[in-house]
Amino acid sequence: MSRSIVRQSKFRHVFGQAVKTDQTYDDIRVSKVTWDSSFCAVNPKFLAVIVESSGGGAFLVLLLSKVGRVDKNYPLVIGHSGPVLDIDWCPHNDNILASCSEDTTAMVWQIPDHTPSRPISEPIVVLEGHSKRVGIIKWHPTARNILLTAGSDNLIIIWNVGTGEPLITMDDHPDLIYNVSWNYNGSLFCTTCKDRRLRVCDPRKNKVVAERLSPHEGIRPMRAIFTKEGNIFTTGFTRMSQRELGLWDPTNFEEPIALLELDTSNGVLLPFYDSDTNIVYLSGKGDSSVRYFEITEEPPYVHYISTFSSKEPQRGMGFMPKRGVDVSKCEIARLYKLHERKCEPIMMTVPRKVSTYSLFRLVEEIQNLKATVLSQEKRICDLENKLSKYTNGTV
Repeated sequence: MSRSIVRQSKFRHVFGQAVKTDQTYDDIRVSKVTWDSSFCAVNPKFLAVIVESSGGGAFLVLLLSKVGRVDKNYPLVIGHSGPVLDIDWCPHNDNILASCSEDTTAMVWQIPDHTPSRPISEPIVVLEGHSKRVGIIKWHPTARNILLTAGSDNLIIIWNVGTGEPLITMDDHPDLIYNVSWNYNGSLFCTTCKDRRLRVCDPRKNKVVAERLSPHEGIRPMRAIFTKEGNIFTTGFTRMSQRELGLWDPTNFEEPIALLELDTSNGVLLPFYDSDTNIVYLSGKGDSSVRYFEITEEPPYVHYISTFSSKEPQRGMGFMPKRGVDVSKCEIARLYKLHERKCEPIMMTVPRKVSTYSLFRLVEEIQNLKATVLSQEKRICDLENKLSKYTNGTV
């Protein structure tokens, strides 16, 4: 019997490709706040970056087409009285962006389709309810006008942005919340906390429905995200301060599905998950590389694919929604990597021969051409019949 020793996956050959130098964004003064945030958010229209600003917090919003050097007088989005810590684009409206800050507030902004002539300083909604800095902000993935914030007061608040009022307030966390991730349909979210616990929360019941103490034995910050199957992918540190990956079933937290040690770097690994391909992209602050792994239902469950490397260490990263990538070029994901003074887009592509979209499009074009040829043949035949009647003198 023949046995294949090569894992079968159409994403086995995914590779990263940096754009040309003239397609990067230069002279961006990325924020130097010591906070484990991505400092970047992107959608099919805009690129937003948290930047250095005197006298308060600010972020820069660029049209994706505005590549090259950014003018030092380019209008910023201002309004927070303290440094901005996190930003997130609304998944239902590409012109709506939310931000949160050390000034204890969150704000929602309407971004125009054109380059503004002056700084944007008037948010459409100001959300006030935290007593300390707000470090995490996440839109609900399926429900409109629902926004989640988490602050250093250890509170999680879910807001109705339309009215500016809190819908749910959760105080189940005894210490600083490191990150929050909604599941695929927004029925649950998971959190990691300084008390070294991974929690699964049901916002409708307003309670923690599952938790695990020390999914990673190290005391340094963890990150967790839901996969589309409902499992939880985590990044953290071992007791010996090695970076580590984990995959967990929230219905049975006793043992991990998979646990994988990586390296001894210090940067907290930020995971960016693509639910369509089940690929997780990982990079920590100070890293010059992006590693990506495929999550499968077969052992060892977390498969290393490859690494994209660049010369400069990253300060933050943004992840383009799938509707913003160019699938005609076999692109399956796009990352925006922040360096000291610039932002570099990275295209994740698959070889054309394994692109099912390209094959589908080619078959569709052939079918359309066949239909066009048949219709033209019929039309030519009809015209020839009419012409023959004229030449024979019958008409």
